[in-house]
Amino acid sequence: MASSLLIYCFYALVILVPMAFYLRSQKRRAARAREAAEKGKLFSEGPKAQHPHIDVTNCIGCQSCTAVCPEGDVLAMLGGKAVLVNGYKCIGHGLCAEACPVGAISMVMASPSMGAEMPYLTPKYETSVPNLFIAGELGGLALIRNAVNQGRDCIDTVANRVAALGAARSLPGVYDVLIIGAGPAGISASLRAMEKKLNYLTLERDEIGGTVAKYPRQKLVMTSPVEFPMYGKLKKTELSKEELLAFWNQVLRRADFKVRSGERVEDVRRGEEGIFTVVTNNGQYSSHAVVLALGRTGTPRKLGVKGEELPKVMYRLIEADHYINKRILVVGGGDSAIEAAMGLGFQKGNQVTLSYRKGSFSRIKERNAKRLEDCIRTGKVKVVLNSIPVEIKADAVILEVSGELREIPNDFVWIFAGGIPPNDFLKKIGVQFGMRDITLEASSEAQQAALERKQPAPA
Repeated sequence: MASSLLIYCFYALVILVPMAFYLRSQKRRAARAREAAEKGKLFSEGPKAQHPHIDVTNCIGCQSCTAVCPEGDVLAMLGGKAVLVNGYKCIGHGLCAEACPVGAISMVMASPSMGAEMPYLTPKYETSVPNLFIAGELGGLALIRNAVNQGRDCIDTVANRVAALGAARSLPGVYDVLIIGAGPAGISASLRAMEKKLNYLTLERDEIGGTVAKYPRQKLVMTSPVEFPMYGKLKKTELSKEELLAFWNQVLRRADFKVRSGERVEDVRRGEEGIFTVVTNNGQYSSHAVVLALGRTGTPRKLGVKGEELPKVMYRLIEADHYINKRILVVGGGDSAIEAAMGLGFQKGNQVTLSYRKGSFSRIKERNAKRLEDCIRTGKVKVVLNSIPVEIKADAVILEVSGELREIPNDFVWIFAGGIPPNDFLKKIGVQFGMRDITLEASSEAQQAALERKQPAPA
């Protein structure tokens, strides 16, 4: 009898102890999820662009989605189901949709009210103007991977349509497609146009690489593999700015890349016969279709304060190591401002102050938040919250800090207040605005794969 009791006690311990540890870990996880959800309520306006949508009837609570997100607590587990707690942090990796084994997650766009200032696009990335397409961040989807995929997909649609024109396709002086912008989406579209043997031309107002070329040195720009036209799948899981630009140059050198730099597009007009006329600062071109790959940052947003026109005020940082032994003010509360402040803070002799108008940094990446804490602790960066620049002088900056004026000696100022998107230009050429409900390609593929996994194997 005693031996049987000992056996029962042993099995009870084997079962109950791991269960107790599991339940305690689940309780801690739920507490973190509730904390994240409370934090997310500070931004009750909801996600700004693409974000995960969870079908709770299919969710099995496996937690795969919460484990793979690089942006931290976008998703969490509550009541045994995945829930969206900080949708505003999502930038469209789509890894959660890919990781879900039952296809319960799809990536969707924000509600129409949140997307009122986003151009209307069909699932083929076509605007309200027939055969005028938008690829990349201008359409509301972040990430280089998305831009590459969209540029490729736009050209596939164009290739099918111009092929259907028959003899009407071959008009003198008319391109099959004009691609405006040579950033990630524009380069991908150009490479695909070469593959499809289209008569194309790419126009770029600045330098090849677009916004990527203006990123700080060694900035990590890609975190997942992507399929590039004329190359195949680039399998590296992490790419710096320099590595991506070098890769593009390598691919483009091997191809007949038809690009004209220094061409600023001023107007796009569609004639009665469906032929576009694209007017630039150097001339005009005609085409059957147009792909806008302009990016969304547009012109840097200015603060409108006295002294902002001084040459020491800048809006982009590329080479942090060019500045040493300087007194620097960085203005802004986003990832770009945080990364610039930290990069400058690590240079010899620099005294870096980061000014932000709010009381906390609530929308930056988790890894940047942790790095910033380290920089503050070690004195690399001094943060002044609830502060606004009111005047920039030749040798100082005046901040209003919680209602009081404070003068800080200063050599350089960087302002990261975002950019003014080219919405006025889009409206001028006839593009209508208002968010569409579009599912990202990655989500569709993930859901299809999940459905196939649920089906029995063929006999």
